[in-house]
Amino acid sequence: MVKQKRKWSLTRKIITVLISVLLVFTIAVAGVSYYFFTVAEVRADKAFISGKSIAKGQPLYAEQQTWLHYPTQTWNLTAKDGTKLVGNYVAATKKTNKTVIVIHGFGVDHVAMAPYGTMFHEMGYNVLMPDNRAAGKSGGKYIGFGYLEAKDYLEWINQVIARNGQQSQIVVMGASLGGATTMTLSGMNPPKQVKAYIEDAGYSSTYDELYHEAADLYGIPLPIAKPIVHVVSWYSNLIAGYSYEQATAVNYLQHNTRPMMFIHGAKDDFVPTKFVYRNYKATKGPKTLYVVPRAAHVASYATNYQQYEQKVAKFLNQYFH
Repeated sequence: MVKQKRKWSLTRKIITVLISVLLVFTIAVAGVSYYFFTVAEVRADKAFISGKSIAKGQPLYAEQQTWLHYPTQTWNLTAKDGTKLVGNYVAATKKTNKTVIVIHGFGVDHVAMAPYGTMFHEMGYNVLMPDNRAAGKSGGKYIGFGYLEAKDYLEWINQVIARNGQQSQIVVMGASLGGATTMTLSGMNPPKQVKAYIEDAGYSSTYDELYHEAADLYGIPLPIAKPIVHVVSWYSNLIAGYSYEQATAVNYLQHNTRPMMFIHGAKDDFVPTKFVYRNYKATKGPKTLYVVPRAAHVASYATNYQQYEQKVAKFLNQYFH
């Protein structure tokens, strides 16, 4: 009997220790995951993000300044969840029904895409460059990793059609998170006026991108990163209203049948180059792939601006006249 009591007492101690360890581990994962949720989604200056604007003397500085001196109209939009969004519209020099919507990336605002606005304007397009939700002059507290933004851009597309007419021909172009937004939007059955897409440096999956960043920025190995990121997704669903399963661009591409151009830097270590091959394979429409040698993240245009413009123009000329 005494031995049984001792054995039971030891068992209880082991169980108590295991429960305590499990509880501490759960609290630690919950705390770390909430921290990463705030880093990933809550509106704030992201110190690890560069390229918010181009300094004098750098490639594409002149194109940036040209855009900033165009006569710009301010467009406003209220998203379906009530978020107030602001867009910057520059009409083409010669009246046209061709419009490009340019989508910026994570942790920046539309100014980061100013050279692209100049490029499209010089090609003869009307250009609309909004600030994403939780960026620039737009409202919103949470970044949507392409999912919430894609739903917003469906509304921007509708506004272009309402203002410029049913005969509008629209191309959607985005870089990084903007690229993921573009790909996600392509699978959401946008209006028929959207004729083509261009995505530059977009990630296939929010999960995969955050696994990569956990390792690259924090040194967290994949077996530990996976449960943390899944809890981050749970926080996102609870607080921001979407899960990372919903923010998986490659899944939406499987529903796209319209033309898409895929661009990526061969030396991209922020959104690894391997993602572009998954994306390219997934889409069901006509497609073009352009991988730029030596180019880092969202640096394909700056690395070889003449060839970049030629490739983009060649792609668009197949679908816009």
